[in-house]
Amino acid sequence: MQRILIPERADWRTQAESLGFHFHTIDGAPYWDESAYYAFSLRQIEDDIEAPTQELHDMAMQLVDEVVNSEALLTRLAIPPFYWDWVANSWKERDPHLYGRMDLAYSGDGPAKLYELNYDTPTSLYESAYFQWLWLEQQIASGALPKGTDQYNLIQDLLCETLGALAVDGAIGAQMHFAAMRDSLEDRATVRYLRDCAHQVGISTEEVAIEDIGLSAEGWFTDEQDRVIHTLFKLYPLEFMMEERFGPALIADRVRLIEPAWKSVLSNKGILPLLWDRHQGHPNLLPARFAQAGEAPTAGWVRKPLLSREGANIALMTAQGEAAHTDGPYVDGPAILQAHHPLPVFDGRHALVGSWVVADRPAGLGMRDDNGPITRDTSRFVPHVITD
Repeated sequence: MQRILIPERADWRTQAESLGFHFHTIDGAPYWDESAYYAFSLRQIEDDIEAPTQELHDMAMQLVDEVVNSEALLTRLAIPPFYWDWVANSWKERDPHLYGRMDLAYSGDGPAKLYELNYDTPTSLYESAYFQWLWLEQQIASGALPKGTDQYNLIQDLLCETLGALAVDGAIGAQMHFAAMRDSLEDRATVRYLRDCAHQVGISTEEVAIEDIGLSAEGWFTDEQDRVIHTLFKLYPLEFMMEERFGPALIADRVRLIEPAWKSVLSNKGILPLLWDRHQGHPNLLPARFAQAGEAPTAGWVRKPLLSREGANIALMTAQGEAAHTDGPYVDGPAILQAHHPLPVFDGRHALVGSWVVADRPAGLGMRDDNGPITRDTSRFVPHVITD
């Protein structure tokens, strides 16, 4: 594993804008960074990332069954009691799911370590699935990369395959709505990319802003034109939906959600101490436990709120006593403590592997790096290649 400098494509910004990748720059700083790429060997991809991703995913899925059948565990994960049956029934009915991303610390040597699961509203999808593949093809064509250079990237193929299978099985119905927050460029681009994947397999779709979803007198969710929403891909956290005024209407199960209600178990950082309790010593897991109220991390530990997103409200203290933290809205509420395992540093950049899972299969990766030890929503996305 290396971080290698490479000339940028002269017109990449123009291409990005024309393709709807409008968040390539955030607050004047680059988000997409193609001044370098990460290089892996095929063995590293297959043995150290792909295989552990499958194993970790399978372990997490087995744990869902245990959690939804335990009031004690549902309480531990801070899932509101009003929604327990809804979450449990979603799992028992095996409501279909589409994709997720697990974040791994991996240096090229030794086992990758699971930082967390992003299994409800993972972003960086478009740049992982499409834009870095376009970069690869064009850099090979220009001679900047040698012919035969590859990339671990089956994401789009598997997304289309999975959506197509759901359509054939009747799980989607006649039409599928895609929703995100109106003012989030990244979220809207993500749902538009997924909507395009759905179009490729013949699914009729509509786009709606989360803010425009209504509730009819009969209890159906509707879009801004009062059309009933039967299947909804929502890039909006399940825990937010549970707190909204329309949340109680969810339990009537009149809308099929993707991601489904049972994903609220896996998108919760409380899954990490539960995994550790059941698989202590597993080479891809870090020691983790539930934090006491107000407990701060001591040397060698990281504090993460159960429901924090995009690196918000993370506090860490290295084994040497060096501290770092991020701000955010998740000040109150339960948290976990996870053993500190520092990200590898390449050219002064702390690198994080995002390993994608589509349905139940490892699908590809996206690399993020940052000047600091905590990956945030503004951390740069850097393409990757397989060199042999």
